[in-house]
Amino acid sequence: MKNQKTKQIAFLFMLLTTVMFSQENFTVSGIIKEASNGETAFGASVFLKGTSIGAVSNEYGFYSISAPKGTYTVVVSYIGFEDVSQEIILDKDQKINFEIKEASTQLDEVLVTAEETERVNLKKPEMSVSKLNIKTVKQMPVVLGEVDIIKSLQMLPGVTKNGEGTGGFHVRGGAVDQNLVLLDEAIIYNTSHMLGFFSVFNADAIKDIKLYKGGIPARFGGRTSSVLDIRQKDGNSKNLSLTGGIGLISSRLTVEGPMFKDKGSFLVAGRSSYANLFLKAADEDSRVGFYDLNLKTNYNLNNNNKLYLSGYFGRDTFRLGESFKTSYGNTSGNIRWNHLFNEKLFSNLSLIYSKYDYDLGITSEEFDWVSSITNYNVKYDFKYYASNNFKLDFGASAIYYDFDPGQIRPTSETSSVNPLSLDRKKAFESGLYVSAEHKLTDKLTAQYGLRHSAFSRLGGQAMIDYANNQPVVYNSLLGIYQRGTEIGETDYKKDETIKTFGNIEPRASLAYQLNESSSIKAGYSRAAQYIHLLSNTTSVTPLDVWTTSGKYIKPQLSNQYALGYFRDFNDKKYSLEVEGYYKTTDNRIDYIDGSDLIGNNTIETEILNGEARAYGLEFLVRKNEGRFTGWIAYTLSKAEQRTLGGIAGGPGINSGDWYNSAFDRTHDFSITGSYELNNKWTFGSNMVFQTGRPVTYPNGQYQYEGQSIASFSARNSDRLPAYHRLDISATYTPNRKPNNRWKGEWVFGIYNVYNQKNAASISFSQNQDLGINEATRTAIFGMVPSVTYNFKF
Repeated sequence: MKNQKTKQIAFLFMLLTTVMFSQENFTVSGIIKEASNGETAFGASVFLKGTSIGAVSNEYGFYSISAPKGTYTVVVSYIGFEDVSQEIILDKDQKINFEIKEASTQLDEVLVTAEETERVNLKKPEMSVSKLNIKTVKQMPVVLGEVDIIKSLQMLPGVTKNGEGTGGFHVRGGAVDQNLVLLDEAIIYNTSHMLGFFSVFNADAIKDIKLYKGGIPARFGGRTSSVLDIRQKDGNSKNLSLTGGIGLISSRLTVEGPMFKDKGSFLVAGRSSYANLFLKAADEDSRVGFYDLNLKTNYNLNNNNKLYLSGYFGRDTFRLGESFKTSYGNTSGNIRWNHLFNEKLFSNLSLIYSKYDYDLGITSEEFDWVSSITNYNVKYDFKYYASNNFKLDFGASAIYYDFDPGQIRPTSETSSVNPLSLDRKKAFESGLYVSAEHKLTDKLTAQYGLRHSAFSRLGGQAMIDYANNQPVVYNSLLGIYQRGTEIGETDYKKDETIKTFGNIEPRASLAYQLNESSSIKAGYSRAAQYIHLLSNTTSVTPLDVWTTSGKYIKPQLSNQYALGYFRDFNDKKYSLEVEGYYKTTDNRIDYIDGSDLIGNNTIETEILNGEARAYGLEFLVRKNEGRFTGWIAYTLSKAEQRTLGGIAGGPGINSGDWYNSAFDRTHDFSITGSYELNNKWTFGSNMVFQTGRPVTYPNGQYQYEGQSIASFSARNSDRLPAYHRLDISATYTPNRKPNNRWKGEWVFGIYNVYNQKNAASISFSQNQDLGINEATRTAIFGMVPSVTYNFKF
């Protein structure tokens, strides 16, 4: 048996060696930058003219291609920029950096194009990915004139929200906590400003946006639904420049320029709202506002080493009169070291800090509530360009979590509230991965990889023990779930581990090119998620609590299968993307009726483990060129959840039947367009239609001791009315002379043109005067006009 295994390993080694080194090749590699500001170009195409040999630059602008000895013409192509060509004699490994210049800005039917980074690559085995260029995001109409990356993503298939005035986003029927949101690799736990009206991402500081809805690369882990990877700009390394805007409720300013004697650059971007000024003018005693700050700098040590330092600081404050106040915010920082071992091996080492905290003050009760989640993360990623047909990614990561679920602090000596500190939870998560992109034939390319994740809930506290290990039990007499019987507790020391989990997460996808203009792709991914957002409300709030997997809470495990057809039409002027998917999630937390999550030190007594499934079809049609560009997106989908009684006994939720999850949208249809009339006027529009979200309505009432008690239908068996709206915008650029340093534009917009009062919720109560039951619809927005002045210097 041992000899047999040795032969198998030897065979695999010989096969890999044959693939990588079948003939003597030489390599040309380097960095691609924009000539105007020194920003690295992510996704630029580099190829040898007259051959099929080529590559795409990575997140840091690095490319590497290999070819047999000979004379070639290297061509660099990036949409919106002029092609760069250079003849080389490839008789040794060499490094060549390129700078690309923006193409002419004259209005031309051919030159007005969608960004190349948004188009699907027919050959690359990358599917279930939504990409937006920041220029496209800025052209879309938005509420109150504030450019919003999250709301822009919601115009793409498979991505939706839970209603106006709610934070976060949902991907293919998944919950908000199942999305891994990264800003320069740092985890962002709350993506919302002003309780969901705006996102925390300042578009002026962002370079690239990529959302993985499925087929998640093996280098990412920790979430079961999606990964939103957002990269900040590096900063202008050529000239000092200013970018900003003045809007109705907020303004922003970005400063960037060279530093370290042209060996690096910096970027500082800030935003702040001034909605409080309007509240004061209206003699209101309430306050609402936000600010954020983006920082980034980099330094070239030498040709093979580069350092990056980036950070984000954001805060929201809200006060309702003198009775209630809250604030919440994200803080993150990242130190990165790019190292080029040689022309084939690129690495990135990151040390990352991230924190989300919130506090709530109730003046009448004289207490404050404070909570936070903090993590420290180290990542080391490698990319090996073995050959043009074989590229290898591998690396490791480790995260240390510190959860502070809540502390209650009296604010005065007369407060009737006693101090309380919930048990802090500490945990450690690690991951190892390897992934290959392998061109098997001229038409067939595969991407396959494996990730191993491990998670340990650490000690340092006492855990309650329950009879029969059941924190929740079913009371058959009352017909309800209730707290299990406590039989003692186990005290875990700081050097002990309460519970450890480990999972193998395979990822694979295939792309087969049918012809020059069409391809089919298929993918499978398995993912594990070890932390959970505890929320039994219809939308995410700052007070929602994060918790870990552990003694009584299992990690979520998802399996997703996807199949797609992709096609270009009319010389790439139009494109079509069609994807079908099926996703299952095990150990999805569900809540017993009447569950109480806030200030609860024994969360396990309020939840049951369930399962979820989601499936659907997504369609995306793009018009990529011409004065009019845009897309039509449609998703037909179903998202359901089922929770059986399990060890707790009883019927489970909804008698153990499948029921609509809170994120189910049968139909989701949107149209996004931009029309460039001339050098001065550009027009944009959005149109959205969505099936109403599932809710639970009362279906009757009964009398008990003179009181009317409502009875309710099965969970999420009803729906809010369908959601729909139309937004329009017009951008006026007074002077487009290319030699002018100061460039300004006016953006006029109308959100919800026909003043549709979309229901955020519907509540039921008894009219005290008439004695009859009434339904009350709550709408957040009607028609909202806006005007913003943007400038660049």
